[in-house]
Amino acid sequence: MSLAEVSEWTLRAKCRDMADALFPEGKDQKRVRAVCRTCPVRMECLAEALDNRIEWGVWGGMTERERRRLLRTRPDITSWRDVLLTYRELSEAV
Repeated sequence: MSLAEVSEWTLRAKCRDMADALFPEGKDQKRVRAVCRTCPVRMECLAEALDNRIEWGVWGGMTERERRRLLRTRPDITSWRDVLLTYRELSEAV
């Protein structure tokens, strides 16, 4: 993925002006996850975190603990971007 592609989706993210709020602890994670629920670039965000093994914060609506669990259960996936964006395209086609 090029730097331009990363910048493009981040500019459309609902959290683009929230910076520090994306790294909450405990119960505040639910509040941040609510922002993700209707974000137009949720899958791009989640793919970025999974593909780059980002350990902190809420990305694409998932906490670090949820992402670690998903990565452990699906070590066969080499590109989460391919999987998640294909899934999104298929669900939009229905």
